[in-house]
Amino acid sequence: MAITVAKGSGPHARPKSVAPSPWSPFRSRVFTVIWTATVVANIGSWMYNAAAGWLMTSLDTDVLSVSLVQVASGLPMFLFAMPAGALADIVDKRRFMIVVETAITILSALFAAMVWLHLATPGLVLLFMFLIGTGAALTAPAWQSIVPLLVSRPELAPAVAANSVGINISRAVGPALGGVIIAGFGLAAPFWLNAISNIGTVGALVWWRSPQKQAGRLPAERFISAIRTGFRYARHNRHLRATLMRAVGFFLFASAYWALLPLLARNQIAGGPELYGILLGAIGAGAVGGAFVLPQIRARLSANALVAVASLTYAAALVVPELGRTPEAAPGAADRHRPGVPRRGRGTV
Repeated sequence: MAITVAKGSGPHARPKSVAPSPWSPFRSRVFTVIWTATVVANIGSWMYNAAAGWLMTSLDTDVLSVSLVQVASGLPMFLFAMPAGALADIVDKRRFMIVVETAITILSALFAAMVWLHLATPGLVLLFMFLIGTGAALTAPAWQSIVPLLVSRPELAPAVAANSVGINISRAVGPALGGVIIAGFGLAAPFWLNAISNIGTVGALVWWRSPQKQAGRLPAERFISAIRTGFRYARHNRHLRATLMRAVGFFLFASAYWALLPLLARNQIAGGPELYGILLGAIGAGAVGGAFVLPQIRARLSANALVAVASLTYAAALVVPELGRTPEAAPGAADRHRPGVPRRGRGTV
């Protein structure tokens, strides 16, 4: 809870608000349990995503096929984020998340069994990536909206920051752990662990009892009407429209690196699943490191300047793999062009 102290001296001193501790949300047992379960489940999801990309390179090394893994994973968020946001305002969030997260767990276990039995095909990889991604897209707005129900208002800002840190931790740990697990226990292991990790999320939601709202006098907004309202707001809000245009312009091209990273690790650098996991983990580690220095950078740069600098830095970093197309910088690159050494597939990076 925020604390107030006197600013200045004398009877007319004004109280000054002291920001709550970053650890204050964890005083709530409900927040701690759900946060922990979510981090574990996110680690499983990142292991699943890394394993799916590597699995596709084992089934079909065509550039388009490998790129479609990223498309199948990200497309549901584009298609269903707006309807999911409207749905989160209409239905009971807790029950909705329990149903969808249970479905994700079942789908994850089913696909893990297919990989274990060597029944997976490129088409099935894309199908299950899309289905599981759809479940994640449907629950994303609900996950964000329940945070105020878990902590008090003064602790809301550090709770949101803690969620962001948890996501970045899972991004750093999950892919690297997935690569190590693939090398040690086989390709099916990360898929099984993803299904198991999601059970904790379902259990935490079943255990939690959300505060009951008093029945409102007005009926709930209709589904189509809520979507229409969201589009109207985005169209007429100049700042939001500019933000959306900038996000589309960035992610449309930036996501290519994620999509082609499995081929870069396997073909250009001639590495194994451990290296691929480390490359993905490095991206997450960079996000965690950036979160620590972000307050200092924000004190010197405006939001627009910060986004511009970060975008240019990202673009410069993407040039490095292209400049590294030499035997010294990319081990194994020269071997692929020696006589008698076959190529790994039809598509190379």
